[in-house]
Amino acid sequence: MGQIPPKEALSAAQRAKIRRLSTPSEVSPDEEGGELNVVPFLDIITNVLMFVLATVAITFTATIETTPPRRAVRPPTTQTLGLTVLVVPDGFSVKAKGGNVAPGCTDTGAGLAVPKRGADYDYDALKACAVKLKASASSFADERDVTISANAQVPYEVVIATLDAMRRNDNGDDLFPTVSFGVAR
Repeated sequence: MGQIPPKEALSAAQRAKIRRLSTPSEVSPDEEGGELNVVPFLDIITNVLMFVLATVAITFTATIETTPPRRAVRPPTTQTLGLTVLVVPDGFSVKAKGGNVAPGCTDTGAGLAVPKRGADYDYDALKACAVKLKASASSFADERDVTISANAQVPYEVVIATLDAMRRNDNGDDLFPTVSFGVAR
């Protein structure tokens, strides 16, 4: 094996130089700005990101595919129901080719076919009325069209809930899937 060389003693000048280089030195004030402070930049980015996240939820809106009411060029060859639901502040007025549907959806006559139940609209009764009208004649079995109209005082949510109630029955089968919007006069 090799031999370890004997340790040589350092001179006084060498020890002084090592001591001088190993002691930490104070940084002068003009050299202190060497690192970049990114905290204000991150504050701005965070605020912008929060604003974007808060406004993104507002910009997404739901769309419902509808068709405008159309006039028949020629009369239909079979008898149609021609169902129209008018949403008013007091409930639902239902109209068919035979005229205004009376309360309870049993006959024609004056009044609201489905009045409000307390302070709420009765969508279940409206759906039951539509099922009853569709079943009233065999020629109405293939009927798919309904026109929905609403007064200006009726909230948008009520119109959409009416549209949903008229599209499907309780079994999930199509009731009146083709919905048109009418203009209340």
